[in-house]
Amino acid sequence: MGDVVNLRQFKKTKARSDKERQAEQNRISHGRTKAEKSLTGVLNEKAEKSLNQGKLEKPRKDTE
Repeated sequence: MGDVVNLRQFKKTKARSDKERQAEQNRISHGRTKAEKSLTGVLNEKAEKSLNQGKLEKPRKDTE
């Protein structure tokens, strides 16, 4: 049989861990220099371009 757990304490512990996870994400995304942000933007654009180069587009059928 499982252990008896106080639900109130479990909820508080889960909320603390969720807040800590969100804080870690915010530290990563907002605690960067302008150069790091621009480098990330350029790398994302390059990756998107290379992904779109291999994309095949289907011809559109006009129903009009």
